[in-house]
Amino acid sequence: MSLSRRGLLAGGAVGALAATAAGTGFAGAAPTAGNGHGRVRTGFDRLAADGYALLKGQKVGVVTNPTGITSDVRHIIDVMHPDERVDLIAVFGPEHGFRGTAQAGGSEGRYDDPATGLPVYDTYLKSGQALADVFTASGVDTVVFDIQDAGARFYTYIWTLYDCMEAAALAGKRFVVLDRPNPVTGRAALGPVLDPAFSTFVGRREISQAHGMTVTELALLFNAEFLAQRPVDLRIVKMSGWKRSDFFDATGLPWVPPSPNMPTPDTALVYSGTCLFEGTNLSEGRGTTRPFELLGAEGIDHRWAAAANALDLPGVAFREAYFAPTFSKFQGETVGGVQLHVQDREVFDPVRTGIALLVTAKRTWSGFAWRPDNWIDKLTGNTRVRTMIDAGADTDEVVGAWAADLAAFRAVRKKYLQYR
Repeated sequence: MSLSRRGLLAGGAVGALAATAAGTGFAGAAPTAGNGHGRVRTGFDRLAADGYALLKGQKVGVVTNPTGITSDVRHIIDVMHPDERVDLIAVFGPEHGFRGTAQAGGSEGRYDDPATGLPVYDTYLKSGQALADVFTASGVDTVVFDIQDAGARFYTYIWTLYDCMEAAALAGKRFVVLDRPNPVTGRAALGPVLDPAFSTFVGRREISQAHGMTVTELALLFNAEFLAQRPVDLRIVKMSGWKRSDFFDATGLPWVPPSPNMPTPDTALVYSGTCLFEGTNLSEGRGTTRPFELLGAEGIDHRWAAAANALDLPGVAFREAYFAPTFSKFQGETVGGVQLHVQDREVFDPVRTGIALLVTAKRTWSGFAWRPDNWIDKLTGNTRVRTMIDAGADTDEVVGAWAADLAAFRAVRKKYLQYR
């Protein structure tokens, strides 16, 4: 295909980079320091500053996408490829592709990258032995993962991570995860925990809807809790300078949309709640400049915003809004609905807010319906949210239904947290 430029672990020790305390770096300056104003150094920044010592003697392939950048906005593949200290031989592209040319539910396929000449392999919708065969065919010894996450269980890159870890173990490859910030902080896990009966690519295993973890923390949890029978030989490279209370704008790092409908960190802030509208007949704002902040459908009027505001949810207000999506649901039609305005992100709860909006939408708009395939059950990881709302439950009742499962997950999660 031609492409235009559009220990803690069972069976795998944590490397020396992971053991280095957050807030301390390596001797010498990273080649990616940029303007020097950033407080956080990513896993890649620290790996490069150490001369790629963790990759010495290894044939390396990298799972990445457009978010795999340095602090001076160069892509890590373009930085590593000419560097003689690392033997980079392959790239693996996830959903949306390595260079990010594909929309939701798409990928770039197999091709040679025009900029570097490196072979790019497609991982999207591959798992298990099929993905292990891709790693084997590529000839790599070590698979490196570096992708910016958005903090929600149904954001598929964390399941690309999981699938690649499982496949690397099957193929006998070492696995290195380079950390990046959770853009909506790492303070809390929120929402329902997945029931394994609802396992899909938008939720493979039993974690909460908003996990409050970084990708290295998730990798540690996956390896020890879910892949313990065949763990991968795992290394992690932590960030320095990141605190669990940090939102993305506190990091000093540049933001690159991790996918076409995640344009800003503001999108990520609401996404773990309002993405639930993918499971309804309402638009979740795809095809607008504010996806997941604008929600609506034909026939909705001011009553929805009024009902949502009447709940006095912490940190958020709702504006009656009208918009015409340029693609996806209601393409080219003017629809009515709400725009979320997060006024105090410190107290805003995106999952509770998403449930409240579902409850009020159903009560104020007679046309409300779930997607016929019950996609909402895949997103929430259970049938309870849908069936309780259909039975007339209010927001507090729905949120209370997952309290015990969430408490159990929080206890497990705590063992793998790497930052304060």
